[in-house]
Amino acid sequence: MSRIVLASSSPRRLELLREGGWEVACDVSGVEEIEGEAFIPAVLALENARLKWRAVAPRHGGVVVAADTVVSHNGRYYGKPASLADARRMLAELRGETHEVVTGVVVGIASGRIEEFYESTRVTFCNVDDAFIASYVSMVDPLDKAAGYAAQGDTGQLIERIDGSRSNVIGLPMERLGAVLLDAFGMVPQRLQR
Repeated sequence: MSRIVLASSSPRRLELLREGGWEVACDVSGVEEIEGEAFIPAVLALENARLKWRAVAPRHGGVVVAADTVVSHNGRYYGKPASLADARRMLAELRGETHEVVTGVVVGIASGRIEEFYESTRVTFCNVDDAFIASYVSMVDPLDKAAGYAAQGDTGQLIERIDGSRSNVIGLPMERLGAVLLDAFGMVPQRLQR
């Protein structure tokens, strides 16, 4: 078993897995995600990952990976912006502040073992001005990213510091996921196979 099915259409998650040496196919769940501040971030991220996994796993015989990333600050969630103006608002609220990025991950085989975990990373933004935010939003497609920003490719202009897993902020905590795939499912990335 070396191929993973990713229950997502996220190009960032797909790229992270491929960069890690995994053979990956995508199958989008199509489920409606749960939203709302009634849940703590880890519970919300894990529950959405479970919904995606349950929708996709029965269609496949191998290992399926589902994930959901939640951005929160001061009890408020920052999902994918509804518009460019919404993205500018989110970035303005988070500038100069430290927020939390939590990704819930469900890995398993429909007829067998299932593993669940979440990873939390703290991200501090630089205290940027409105002109920078407007420019940033025009350069990065913010509408498909939680809180409207991308950690990949950031050169320190927006993100001042990341405390924890950088890949988690991009969309999948690869260090932890790789360990689960190896330890629980005996899977080794192609680049390490002989």
